[in-house]
Amino acid sequence: MSEFKLDFQDTATAFADKSDTELKEKYRIFRLLNSPFLNTIGTRSATWALSLGLPVERLIKNTIFEQFCGGETIEECEPTVNKLSAAGIGSILDYSIEGKSTEDDFDRTKEEIIRTVKRAKNDPIIPFSVFKVTGIAPLGTLERLSGKKKLDAKSQMKCEHLNARVNEICSYAYSIGQPVFIDAEESWIQDAIDRLAVEMMEKYNLEGPLIFTTLQMYRTDRLQYLKDARRQAKNDGYILAVKLVRGAYMEKERERAEELGYPSPIHVDKKATDRDYDAAIDYCLDHLDDVAFVAGTHNEKSTHLLAKKMHERGIPHDHPHIFYSQLFGMSDNLSYVLGKNGYNVSKYVPYGPVKDTVPYLVRRAEENSSAAGQISRELEMISRELKRRGLS
Repeated sequence: MSEFKLDFQDTATAFADKSDTELKEKYRIFRLLNSPFLNTIGTRSATWALSLGLPVERLIKNTIFEQFCGGETIEECEPTVNKLSAAGIGSILDYSIEGKSTEDDFDRTKEEIIRTVKRAKNDPIIPFSVFKVTGIAPLGTLERLSGKKKLDAKSQMKCEHLNARVNEICSYAYSIGQPVFIDAEESWIQDAIDRLAVEMMEKYNLEGPLIFTTLQMYRTDRLQYLKDARRQAKNDGYILAVKLVRGAYMEKERERAEELGYPSPIHVDKKATDRDYDAAIDYCLDHLDDVAFVAGTHNEKSTHLLAKKMHERGIPHDHPHIFYSQLFGMSDNLSYVLGKNGYNVSKYVPYGPVKDTVPYLVRRAEENSSAAGQISRELEMISRELKRRGLS
């Protein structure tokens, strides 16, 4: 067997398509994000200024928006999509609108999601589409469904609209053979999302992995859920398709559990989360014939471990059931090195009007600053590349 080599510290590859000016700007943004005080002040100020109608959209667009979003429209994302493709990285167009609440808003979001699916049709550089169920349904309805509460006539109607929107997206994706991720969300609405995802997989994953559900492995119950889901899929004759992430709502989950007096659904520490994440990867590798999976992670150790295990098992880099994914603007050392070495890797490329993506950007900033050392690692990589180029 040939020697396994994959160098995620290769900053020349990680930032190969960044000009000196772009690299310096990236460093400046991450310096801001690395300061909890400046991070908080910056995100709150942006939200406050927009709520007052102050003209700050251009400033936001030219700074943090530019680092983490592809553009305001699908068309504006095209240069980013092409740039990533040149590095062997696919794009996942992610319409990142949050906080809408009317049926008309939900219908408009559904139509835009379908446009992203349509854009991806027959284009290998956009391997997946994605949507969040909260983008097309009221939080209250999802919470009632997850809590298995009795629905009144109004809630029942909203539930029917939700089911119709999800099915319309998935049905269209199936009709053109375009894989779609259904993202995971907070635990108190996730049961309803899980049931929807399973229903869509039962319907559309009979010939292959098309609809992907998402498992947040920082939850104590998700490893067992994965095993049960695979057995159910095998018994019912469809392919289980899963995106494995660590999780995005840790602090909110713990605070709510403490406030309402129920056991936190989140692992007590990062070590336990890492253990379950890597165990989930192992489980998927052991059942590769009837599971397709995406390692959605910024964790270098987990990414290296999966690639090493693929090497040890003689699994080709481009196996159709194994994918890697990171967020645009984050962990370029992982994405670009994987792309250079022929692995199936893609970036989430969020987009949408600046004012509507601010909630996403605020969450991105908060998550990144709370993720243990993530911003510091990004800064360190950028610093090393600046030094290598003689710019610092």
